[in-house]
Amino acid sequence: MNPTEQIKTFVEALELNMSSYGVQLGAETLAGLAQYYALLIRWNQRLHLVAPCSPEEFATRHILESLLLLDHLPHSARVADIGSGAGLPILPCLIANPDLNATLIESSQKKAVFLREALNHSGISSGVTIIAKPFEETPTPNVGFVTSRALDQFISKIPNLIDWSPPTARLLLFGGESLRGMLPAYPGYSEFLIPNSDKRFLFIVNKDKII
Repeated sequence: MNPTEQIKTFVEALELNMSSYGVQLGAETLAGLAQYYALLIRWNQRLHLVAPCSPEEFATRHILESLLLLDHLPHSARVADIGSGAGLPILPCLIANPDLNATLIESSQKKAVFLREALNHSGISSGVTIIAKPFEETPTPNVGFVTSRALDQFISKIPNLIDWSPPTARLLLFGGESLRGMLPAYPGYSEFLIPNSDKRFLFIVNKDKII
């Protein structure tokens, strides 16, 4: 499948499946997501940003799952995305809702270069900061939400990430059974099963409820 066919198939998969994820995407947002996907498949060959997958899987597993966050992020929310990597989950959310204010924290310098290019390519020029350092070496920003989907050594870093987050922050974390097994140690968390999955969840941890 050539790149043009990949992008066409990707957009068709978004249109076909978005209602299953409770997401409605207009023509402008679909075009922005298509531009992002086109850039990613060009860069992925040398940076290995995401594991190889079909356009349909990227549309559902990566984009539509990421956009589940929009139900939990109010207008003009301030968000820190940890381990942004290929831009998931935050870049699709910024494309769909450019009013978000986001700090993207990514320890890989090469991936940070991709993130800058993706933001420029998407026309997102304000309200976004990229920090090319591990979150442990970064002062905690003044945000209301902390998101993470693909942080290296995710499970082992969760306690540090929760400690690092602002005192009143809400953490929105994507994960599976391993994360589900450790979160009961943190009172007040909730979980939502991701559509079309039986073992992937969006977890919400309210830091101000942790004793």
